[in-house]
Amino acid sequence: MAAGFFKTFIARFTGGPVDWIDLEETLIRADFGVSMTGVVLKAMRARGGEVSGETALQVLREEILKILPSESTSLAALASRPHTILIAGVNGTGKTTSCAKLANWLKSQNHSCLLVAADTFRAAAIEQLCAWGAKLGIEVMRSQYQGDAAALCYDAWNSANRRNIEFLLCDTAGRLHTKSNLMQELAKVVRILGKQDPTAPHEKWIVLDATTGSNALVQAREFHKAIGLTGVILTKLDGSGKGGIAIAIQHELGIPTRFIGTGEKETDFAPFDREKFVDSLL
Repeated sequence: MAAGFFKTFIARFTGGPVDWIDLEETLIRADFGVSMTGVVLKAMRARGGEVSGETALQVLREEILKILPSESTSLAALASRPHTILIAGVNGTGKTTSCAKLANWLKSQNHSCLLVAADTFRAAAIEQLCAWGAKLGIEVMRSQYQGDAAALCYDAWNSANRRNIEFLLCDTAGRLHTKSNLMQELAKVVRILGKQDPTAPHEKWIVLDATTGSNALVQAREFHKAIGLTGVILTKLDGSGKGGIAIAIQHELGIPTRFIGTGEKETDFAPFDREKFVDSLL
């Protein structure tokens, strides 16, 4: 992520008061969302009188850190069953690539993984995940094109459980959040996995493109309504000073960002670190 998105803005007000209208527009442009922007402005105005650029930056940091969780929930293997993670999102966000990168990260932490190519309505997605699996040395379970994604995930869970594989990563079909029938199919996958293990899927994450702004928040709302999201993978943070969408989603929906993608390589992927994130943003 490009460092110091706000520093160029704040530099305009060194030694003088911040322009409230300019600041509000900057926060909105950085994808903080209307609600979170209101929280930040209220906190700044509570300081009383005119606010300098330096003070504005300090208050902004404080308010962001209040919103973002102080510690990210770790991914741990479960005692007697696969830790099942459902990866959802619309096409074009880097969903399938993120699924592969997550598997690679888990492998680097000495965990065993099984990838599931459950994006069965897009032949390219199946081939893409299989290509990633071959490159990374991670097994991929697949079915035929336009196969039953829920049945595939069911079989994959059984296979992972039988072989004591620690993590099961299901790459589900990229679907528009505006298509209710497709969202219902995603909910079916959740139900089927729940029949194997009442606590599965243990994580339901959405992959969001950081450059899409407020549309990413809309996507998160709709997917959360359909399946109850537990996390976000935020992609395409390289070359963008934005990233405020992570704060907007945490503030409005209470869904934490779990991982970030910052490039094309499988290693351009890391757990979300709020201190590093805020440093890069501010």
